[in-house]
Amino acid sequence: MSTKVADHILERLRAWGVEQVFAYPGDGINGLLAAWGRAEDQPRFIQSRHEEMSAFEAVGYAKFSGRLGVCAATSGPGAIHLLNGLYDAKLDHVPVLAIVGQTNRTAMGGSYQQEVDLHTLFKDVASEFVETVMVPEQLPNVLDRAIRTAYARRCPTALIIPGDVQELDYSPPTHEFKMVPSSLGMSDYTAVPTDDALRRAADVLNAGDKPAILIGQGAAGAVVEVQEIAELLGAGVAKALLGKDVLSDELPYVTGPIGLLGSRPSYEMMRDCDTLLTIGSSFPYTQFMPDFGKARGVQIDIDPHMVGMRYPYEVNLVGDAKATLQRLIPLLQTDRGGREWYDTVCANVKRWHETMERRAGLSADPINPEYVARALDPLLPDNAILTSDSGSVANWYARHITMRPGMRGSLSGTLATMGPGVPYAIGAKFAHPDRPVIALVGDGAMQMNGLAEMITAAKYRDRWSDPRLVVGVWNNRDLNQVTWEMRAMEGSPSFLPSQEIPDVQYAAFARSLGLTGVRVEKAEEVEAGWRAALEADGPAVIEFLTDPAVPPIPPHATWEQMEATATSILKGDADRGSMIRQGLKAKVQEFLPSRGKH
Repeated sequence: MSTKVADHILERLRAWGVEQVFAYPGDGINGLLAAWGRAEDQPRFIQSRHEEMSAFEAVGYAKFSGRLGVCAATSGPGAIHLLNGLYDAKLDHVPVLAIVGQTNRTAMGGSYQQEVDLHTLFKDVASEFVETVMVPEQLPNVLDRAIRTAYARRCPTALIIPGDVQELDYSPPTHEFKMVPSSLGMSDYTAVPTDDALRRAADVLNAGDKPAILIGQGAAGAVVEVQEIAELLGAGVAKALLGKDVLSDELPYVTGPIGLLGSRPSYEMMRDCDTLLTIGSSFPYTQFMPDFGKARGVQIDIDPHMVGMRYPYEVNLVGDAKATLQRLIPLLQTDRGGREWYDTVCANVKRWHETMERRAGLSADPINPEYVARALDPLLPDNAILTSDSGSVANWYARHITMRPGMRGSLSGTLATMGPGVPYAIGAKFAHPDRPVIALVGDGAMQMNGLAEMITAAKYRDRWSDPRLVVGVWNNRDLNQVTWEMRAMEGSPSFLPSQEIPDVQYAAFARSLGLTGVRVEKAEEVEAGWRAALEADGPAVIEFLTDPAVPPIPPHATWEQMEATATSILKGDADRGSMIRQGLKAKVQEFLPSRGKH
């Protein structure tokens, strides 16, 4: 039997080490589906319930494995459905390849059924590389380039293959004019700044008395070096949310998350520092960084297109974080005098942890959402992988989950789209089938995507050597983050027709799939509920009936801002009384004395 184009594509994916493709079938990829049958499902075809979920699962797989995520979909509608997940990959700098079908070449341009100009459609999201395969001889070059580009630029790429091309006999490019041969693989490489740039950066850092460090996911390969430079400088370390799992939250100088979902010590450190070192982060919210002119700055980033943004850095170092820090650290002064600044940062961190513990312990109706995350934290296994969805649940993930060495976590950092929590978790399970995965999801996101993807979790539960995939749902019947943004930013009460959502029986739905389902209605049952889910012999959904009136207060919120929010609530919010009570109760915890001071 001759080798078809579709056969060659799967063979080449296997040669690149691709083990699974997250996909949904359709007649635009019938040739590929037939090839999968001939290849005995290698690489494995992982069937989601929706093409957007396939893309999210590919992103989750790539985030937690460091390897290429691959998704596939049919022409027209299937290809369109991939876009949100691919934009998530683009904005969070994740290597993903999308393989999509197209109508037959003979019908292209004829307004044929499901015909969409896919090259134009993908030209933005896959701007680094998108190509349509018109003849077999374009392969393997375009596939190899798509994969190499995805890795090198940390981005999504796209390959469009018309249905009739998939079924052509494969013939490789020949040794002649206007043929483009190709070869497999690419070596590892390391980018480093010049010695002169490193010396200028060291001069800036050596001159500071109150240094602050901001890290993102780009610092993930430099854990030892980040700790060394922080301790050498006597600096606190704040983390953009995509970098939450880079450094252990147990370190006394780690101030935690930064920004609207951040911590008070991160805010105070950025407010008061005189030197800023940013490593592997493109955190966009300038208002949470030092005032312009108050601090001198150095940035380290591997992408020359991303340096020099967000803040007026004095020195922009383009290079790998680990290699750059290894060259920078020997240039720094080792005798830096007093440690008053370092001691202040550590004291602020300790106080914040106590504040968070008190806030989680406040009563609510029926359950404090902060307590749900706080109760999970000490129960997490050391090798746990966590995913968080967007919404108010991201606040609780950011502030109450203590990342320890060996743990991993991520969310949609830059696109901040709703709905990736559960598909990310499924992608993570295929990346690490021997590790427990916990998804933290709001009820809005669970209704949007999570419920259907629990069917996918049930379908593949036997593929994972550690069967634990726990989905925790904060059930408050409210699209809570937007509700609070309306109150705080628009001065408007909650608009119930847009914000109120149905009370769905999430645990019962899980049980209908043969999975573990636990519904928790009282605060005293929260810890036992988490334990039951973590001890289950397969995927589990645990839902908590939480109070929507507990506010995700920004770390910089003042009494005056709280009063302004309360004023907007009093305009006619349906839940105004309990919200004011909960907000005041939460805020006052910041002003209580530390347990270490009497």
